[in-house]
Amino acid sequence: MLNITETSSAYQDLEKMPIDSLLAAINAEDQTVAHQVQKALPAIERLVQQIAPKMKQGGRLFYIGAGTSGRLGVVDASECPPTFGVSPEVVIGLIAGGDSAIRKAVEFAEDHLTQAWQDLQPYQPTSIDSVIGIAASGKTPYVIGGITQAKAEGLTTGCIVCNPNSPLAAVTAYPVEVIVGAEFVTGSTRMKAGTAQKMVLNMISTTLMIQLGKVKGNKMVNMQLTNHKLIERGVRMLIEELQISEQQATILLNQYGQVRAAIEAFRTQ
Repeated sequence: MLNITETSSAYQDLEKMPIDSLLAAINAEDQTVAHQVQKALPAIERLVQQIAPKMKQGGRLFYIGAGTSGRLGVVDASECPPTFGVSPEVVIGLIAGGDSAIRKAVEFAEDHLTQAWQDLQPYQPTSIDSVIGIAASGKTPYVIGGITQAKAEGLTTGCIVCNPNSPLAAVTAYPVEVIVGAEFVTGSTRMKAGTAQKMVLNMISTTLMIQLGKVKGNKMVNMQLTNHKLIERGVRMLIEELQISEQQATILLNQYGQVRAAIEAFRTQ
């Protein structure tokens, strides 16, 4: 296995570089990430095409990862309920070491080969569920073990890795490899690799939610109205969609509590 994520940075003596040069160099490296994600689009499409029909049957999507990769999965999962109005049980992020590892690293948590599948057991996973393993290196035991067992149990399995021909990709049915190259700070995969993983997660969850009917036109009509900004956004959506006044839109939104419900109620009057 070619361990590109651990190869030496192309930049030397970082501590001697002025701030403007540091920022410019990091930005230059970041600009290469989207191009590498673009190369992975066919693999991402294959994975989403497998997951979408299962979610339409009521299946769930699990993310499993460790460290930065695990945190990114938790973040993406946690953003689905407020953005798309789905239950927190539809997209679920699990991190090695448990929720406390979101804020503070848990030593050696990622080295347990059987722990991820154990962490999934309270959710009683079935064959209509899907699991995506997230690991920049592609060799994290926690993720490899979880994906291996999930696949054996008939779940759809995918992964997001940043090394080619990794052990994780080898045991995954629908692997996604985004080869972003050496990091600006050698081995710091919270940088380009993390950015790539976040981009791919955005693409996967957003596309799935659109496929599940959680977006209308280009609007988040199922979003949870949890603050004034989102309420104002909901009012604007209703004004634009229904061609009504701000006062009418506000009354509708207050009455039905959701943009989609307000639209449907208005049109059935």
